[in-house]
Amino acid sequence: MVAAAGATLPSLTSCAGPTVARVRRPKPSERVNIGFIGYGTIAHHTIMNFLGDDRAQVVAVADPVSDLPHYGYKGELRGGRLVGQKRIEEYYAQKATSGNFRGCRVYEDFRVMLDREDLDAVYIATPDHWHCAAAILAAGKGKHIYGQKPLAVTVEEGQRIARAIKSAGVTWQTGSQQRSSAFFRTAAEYVRNGRLGKLRRVTIGLPDKGHNDFSGLAAHKASAPVPKEVNYDLWLGPAPERPFCPALMPLNWRHNWDFSGGSVTDWGAHHFDIVQWALGMDDSGPVLIENVVAKLPPQTDLYNTPTSYSFEVVYANGVRLHVSSAADEGIRFEGEDDRSIFVNRSKIEIKPDSLRQAKIRPDEIRLYESKLHEWNFLDCIYSGKPAICPADASHRALTISHVANIAIRLGRSSVRWNPATERFVDDPAADKFLSRPTRKAYAV
Repeated sequence: MVAAAGATLPSLTSCAGPTVARVRRPKPSERVNIGFIGYGTIAHHTIMNFLGDDRAQVVAVADPVSDLPHYGYKGELRGGRLVGQKRIEEYYAQKATSGNFRGCRVYEDFRVMLDREDLDAVYIATPDHWHCAAAILAAGKGKHIYGQKPLAVTVEEGQRIARAIKSAGVTWQTGSQQRSSAFFRTAAEYVRNGRLGKLRRVTIGLPDKGHNDFSGLAAHKASAPVPKEVNYDLWLGPAPERPFCPALMPLNWRHNWDFSGGSVTDWGAHHFDIVQWALGMDDSGPVLIENVVAKLPPQTDLYNTPTSYSFEVVYANGVRLHVSSAADEGIRFEGEDDRSIFVNRSKIEIKPDSLRQAKIRPDEIRLYESKLHEWNFLDCIYSGKPAICPADASHRALTISHVANIAIRLGRSSVRWNPATERFVDDPAADKFLSRPTRKAYAV
């Protein structure tokens, strides 16, 4: 373990008691001290939004990996705690008058890092199977939390995160950064204010990027010796025990049920979040998922999440979402009289042109505006106000992905959902998938 000399490793259960530490909100003149839990692909892509904000100081990185290749969406980066430490210290050194900086500490186990009294907030960028435990433990320590999406690997875990955040009173931001995009906010405001009239159809394209074959990494599906750079038992954490396999590292874990839910949860966390926002359904959800068609690999395969799929999501008010891995990536809202909006991260198309001129007035519904997701998180740490992407809303949006995946895994063409009870309707077999056991040593 990379930690203070003589440090004692806490058990998960000992960290998870009912007592919640005092929540500290820094004064405007004080910096927010942040620790990164996990330093891999997404951390590489977002850390500058913290390093570049003078209100924040990244003081620690925790990761069971010390330094390994094949991170990044093209396998072009290295990841692990030492990689994160180097980047952070090099950045701060460039700003220091001395040209030197040695103020970022590394930890193999994030639970040790959470005991730091000077730590105000954490950024959770672990594989999905660790999100719930890390969030609950951090909240119990009174740390503000930026938690990457998808929120959790089960419906029950999402519920637990939302309850823990509310109980602790800490600031939470889910990394569903599309809410901080003017494109998506504009689309949602147009829908909320009836600019399209009655919604006739909503189409969602979720990209299925599949596993990554970095330098033949995906070919190594057999068990192998654990590299010295990895504390593999800690990396597995709450997930089921299984032999180390190079083809699961990194990012490819997303395509195995033990660690994630494939592209249905990966991208569904983003696009369902925007649709729920546009429909004013942040505290609820649909009642039916039907016409489910999916290609599911043999469940004994290493990559066993859906490789292609389509399904329809139905709300009680009749709004219907058509979801497909074959549709154009993004969200298309279609209303009356050929009025429509298509939006993704690169563009927003509003038709007809006259509709584009129908700006939202000050007296109409105006949605939460955030310029940058990480900045909004810091703003809310200081103010105590809710961030733009709260845990309960993220949980509700991701529940759609979970329900769809459960239908796919059961081979069902349809399943009925009760958003009030958050259970399936008279379907014990489906309800069994709402939670899952965790390894005893890592249970929270």
